[in-house]
Amino acid sequence: MKAAKLYGARDFRIEMVPEPAAPQAGEVVVRIGSVGVCGSDLHTYEDGRIGDTVVQEPLVLGHEFAGTVAAVGPDAYDGLHQPLRVGQRVAVEPALSCWHCDRCEAGHPNLCRNLGFMGLWPDDGALQELLTVPARGCFPLPDSLSMDEGALLEPLGVAIHAVDLAKIKIAQSVAILGCGPIGLLILKLVKLSGAGPVIALDQHEWRLETARQWGADETVNITVGDAVAAVHELTGGRGAEVVIEAAWAGDAVGQAVSMADLGARVVLVGIPGSDQANFTHSVARRKGLTLVMVRRMKHTYPRAIALAVGGKVKLEELITHRFDLDATGDAFALNAAYRDGIIKAMIELDNAATD
Repeated sequence: MKAAKLYGARDFRIEMVPEPAAPQAGEVVVRIGSVGVCGSDLHTYEDGRIGDTVVQEPLVLGHEFAGTVAAVGPDAYDGLHQPLRVGQRVAVEPALSCWHCDRCEAGHPNLCRNLGFMGLWPDDGALQELLTVPARGCFPLPDSLSMDEGALLEPLGVAIHAVDLAKIKIAQSVAILGCGPIGLLILKLVKLSGAGPVIALDQHEWRLETARQWGADETVNITVGDAVAAVHELTGGRGAEVVIEAAWAGDAVGQAVSMADLGARVVLVGIPGSDQANFTHSVARRKGLTLVMVRRMKHTYPRAIALAVGGKVKLEELITHRFDLDATGDAFALNAAYRDGIIKAMIELDNAATD
């Protein structure tokens, strides 16, 4: 079968690899339909690492994906504890939690002490035709959702978890730094929560236009003037009651702290390329801020599916570019360069697959 392997920074190679063995108990083999290119993938693509996780051998990236069950092992039950069957369309949660440690037992599988993750060294991801996955991470994809939408349930799940942690109240002012796919999904959820005004900030004008279409009350281009002063002006001089940082540019965390109101909640979603988060301690301390770090998600797929099926979040609207597996390198290069109005690139392998 065919796979896209990353050999080093910006070095994708399409090659033939062996097909997976028969699935073991609690496993299924999925024929991959669609894979989304995520901002965290771009870290690995550009630098050969993300944070302190370094790619030591050729790696198959891809953790936002959906596909069709191609083979089923014994006792293969999905995330709702229903038996899976061959031919079933599924979205897949990419985390590889052990389900036995104290963190998993306490209901925090995203903080598992033995956590693995598809598409993050050393675990291969979905940019290949077939992949063996834990059945427990599979969620049946309703007929009304495409394979692309199934793949985008993963970033929607991250956005749901971030908004859960933000503890937003009706009519609170919210500033969102970064209008990439995660930031835009957070924006949509924040608007659904009844918050306002909701202020979206980004450096790319096409992303700000999308933010306006998705319901932002105000938008701020951070390359024009003083973004912190702009947020204070838009909130009557107080600052935002909740600030959600969903960017990975250098000054985003410091800006988030500076534009927050007294006693505000600052939620950090983005992953900085430098693996460092910098802000002025006295500013955060004197404001009495609550700083919250977002680590992926936990059991958000059922809610994500409900939002997508109900039309509350229209995932297809995020997609601006589509590629096939052979063009994986082109997809990543375009995304890394932020060209051609890119918001979300999808890599489609078997997008026409049906149940």
